[in-house]
Amino acid sequence: MTATSPSLWSRFKTVHCSDPRSQFSLDISRMNFTDGFLTEMSPAIQKAFKEMDQLEAGAIANPDEKRMVGHYWLRDSALAPNAELRRAIDGTLAAIKEFAGKIHRGEIKAERGGEFRSVLLIGIGGSSLGPQLVSSALGSGKRDKMSFFSIDNTDPDGIAMTLDAIPSLAETLTLVVSKSGGTKETRNGMLEVARAYKQAGLNFSKHVVAVTGEGSELHKVATTNQWISIFPMWDWVGGRTSEMSAVGLLPAALQGIDIDQFLAGAKHMDGLTRVKDHKGNPAALLALMWYHAGAGKGLKDMVILPYKDRLLLMSKYLQQLVMESLGKERNLDGKVVNQGIAVYGNKGSTDQHAYVQQLRDGINNFFVTFIEVLKDFNEGHPAEASAKADLFFVDPGVTSGDYLAGFLLGTREALAQSGRESITITIPQVDSFNVGMLIALFERAVGFYASLTNINAYHQPGVEAGKKAATSVLDLQASVMSCLVSKKSMMSVADISQAIAQPDKQETIFKIVNRLAASGRISVQRATPEWDSKYAAS
Repeated sequence: MTATSPSLWSRFKTVHCSDPRSQFSLDISRMNFTDGFLTEMSPAIQKAFKEMDQLEAGAIANPDEKRMVGHYWLRDSALAPNAELRRAIDGTLAAIKEFAGKIHRGEIKAERGGEFRSVLLIGIGGSSLGPQLVSSALGSGKRDKMSFFSIDNTDPDGIAMTLDAIPSLAETLTLVVSKSGGTKETRNGMLEVARAYKQAGLNFSKHVVAVTGEGSELHKVATTNQWISIFPMWDWVGGRTSEMSAVGLLPAALQGIDIDQFLAGAKHMDGLTRVKDHKGNPAALLALMWYHAGAGKGLKDMVILPYKDRLLLMSKYLQQLVMESLGKERNLDGKVVNQGIAVYGNKGSTDQHAYVQQLRDGINNFFVTFIEVLKDFNEGHPAEASAKADLFFVDPGVTSGDYLAGFLLGTREALAQSGRESITITIPQVDSFNVGMLIALFERAVGFYASLTNINAYHQPGVEAGKKAATSVLDLQASVMSCLVSKKSMMSVADISQAIAQPDKQETIFKIVNRLAASGRISVQRATPEWDSKYAAS
């Protein structure tokens, strides 16, 4: 039986996976796998269960770096393989709560004696995507204890835009998040922000906290300059799975988000995804559907469509979690496999006025993951009580939320009619517990899929290669500038490349000098064609 079968209701009941306690459910009935697929995949997923058990027990799961992978311990320290790790996890969580409490109560004040009212996070990748998602999903606007801002790139204009948006730098607590302290984007953001504090007549060290590895360059800077505090990052927690470490918990706690419920939700999902019967394990089913959709080779893209504005950043967060974990050239045996799953998405129903047209009628190279939220408002939201007492109808008997639900179910049906596959994840509301569950669900699914395809989900050699390439470009730029300064004459790209003995780098040199000329850092005599232009030090 497939999703196009006439007895879809029967299929739905057969493969539906739900948790009555949390009201979470996973519907894979509209994925076109055969009746025998789950049975055929049983040995492979049982192997994945064993490997996950070994990972959680403290086995070296990242052989390249000889490291354990322990993000699951962050929401249940009792699972950590030794007392030292348990103390570190519990101690850090307690320290985060204590620190946030002191900030909120005004016991730790800004340099000029006022309270901290905003928090600015400087990080990149896993050090920013998770905090951004959680802030967007769980923030309550004016009711937050602190406003949240972030800088996640080395774009000077972007940094300036963020700084301009902050109401008062004097009342802003900055968090610099980098495990090594050597990540250039984060370092540059830190230096730019420190400069802004200085220009405002403020001492940066009186407004900044580090989240970093013990003994890192950032740790040394924070210690030497007596920053307000330092929180740890551990080598057994990867950046893309660090949201439940100090990386994510500290900014969330400062914003006023319930981090205990966030961790509880993740712990609850971890329990559901340890079930050894894959038909009742939502993360195993999710990984198996990814495997089915892409024929085990990632041949189809994953489109994330949450029908909730608060979950807008879910696709951006999952892009890193899924693509950095699964996008690998070689498997664990060294064989070239070029594995991976491309992820993109935005939100419903906005996307029905954008790329859903192609999903319905265009190339069938994807599967959709809908995220359905049952409640219009979360419990405790001021609008929730009034909504129950006085529903606002935009049409007779129909609310805006009814339309949103209708668009989800209608789009799901329209895609199925065209033979397009979809998965539906359902949660009751967007709160700390449920966002914790969603993150834990996808973390575990990534681990299972990696086992199914025999790859290492916990390293990122491609990212390191990109960093090295960027460094080589900056080295080349330094050589170009040195050449122009020493020659003191107008030089073409060919002249420069010959002078610095880099004849195979003319295209990169052309890009470098054009950028430097555009910003006025060197002079240019324009020519046609443009690559015959000449350049000199200003």
